[in-house]
Amino acid sequence: MIAHSDIRPPSLLLTGMEFMRTSMESVSLALYLPFLANMPDGDGHPVLVLPGFATSDSSTVLLRNFLSAKGYDVQPWGLGRNFDHRTVGYNGERVAHQLDRILDSTGRKASLIGWSLGGVIAREAARRDPQAVRQVITLGSPFGGNPHATNVKLIYELLSGNQVGSEHLDERYRTGGLPLEVPSTAVYSKTDGIAAWENCMAHPHELTENVEVHSSHFGLVVHPAVYHIIADRLAQPEGEWAPYEAPEGPSPVPFIW
Repeated sequence: MIAHSDIRPPSLLLTGMEFMRTSMESVSLALYLPFLANMPDGDGHPVLVLPGFATSDSSTVLLRNFLSAKGYDVQPWGLGRNFDHRTVGYNGERVAHQLDRILDSTGRKASLIGWSLGGVIAREAARRDPQAVRQVITLGSPFGGNPHATNVKLIYELLSGNQVGSEHLDERYRTGGLPLEVPSTAVYSKTDGIAAWENCMAHPHELTENVEVHSSHFGLVVHPAVYHIIADRLAQPEGEWAPYEAPEGPSPVPFIW
C-alpha cells in the first residue's frame, strides 16, 4: 500500500472536468444498456444502496432501477441527505439497524452498495453487523489512507460538523481499509476528481478486491463499467465469492474500461 504521506488530492483539472465527464458517462450508459441487459438476473436478495456525501436517494435512482430490473429486492436508504454522523450516527448505527430490519423481514442477508461517503458508511455497518451482510461494494469511497487527500475537505467539515484530522476520523481512516468479515469489492478510478484513488482501495485479503475503472467521481453511479461490475458481483451465489474478471475483447463502447 502507498504511504499515507504520499497520497495527494486529485488535480484541480480533474475536479473541474467532473460534470462534463459525468454527462459523457451518462450517455455511455444509455448506449451500453443492450450489453448490460445480458448480465445474469439476480436471485432476489436484498440490496441496500447508500448515496454519497450531501446527496440523497435521488442520486442513486438509475442504479437502483437497473438492479430492480435485474430482479433484486432493492432498498433505498431512506435517511435523507448523507451528512455522515449527523445522519447515520457514529459507526453506521442507523444503517446497521436497517440491516437488522431487512434480515428480520426477509430472512436474507443484504448486499451493501455505497457510493463515495456511502461506501465508507457501508463498510462501517458491515464491520459492526456482519451477520446481516452478504457483501459490500464501494464506489470511489475514501475509507482509508490520508483523510486530507480530498478537494471537498472544507465543504465536508462545514456540512457534517466533523473535523478532518480529529481523533475519531483518524481512527476511521486507520481501520477503514482493513479486511471485513464478508466479501468486499472496492471500485476506484485514478481519474477521480474528488477523492484520492489511493484512499479508495482496501488492504489485500482473500475476500477483498480492488477493481479499477476510468471514471469521474460523480459518474461512478451512472457508469456502464461500474454497472457491469456490480451486476457480476451481486449475481454470485451466496458463499461462492470469487474475484471479478473483466470481459475479454474490445468493449462495445469505447473509453469505459
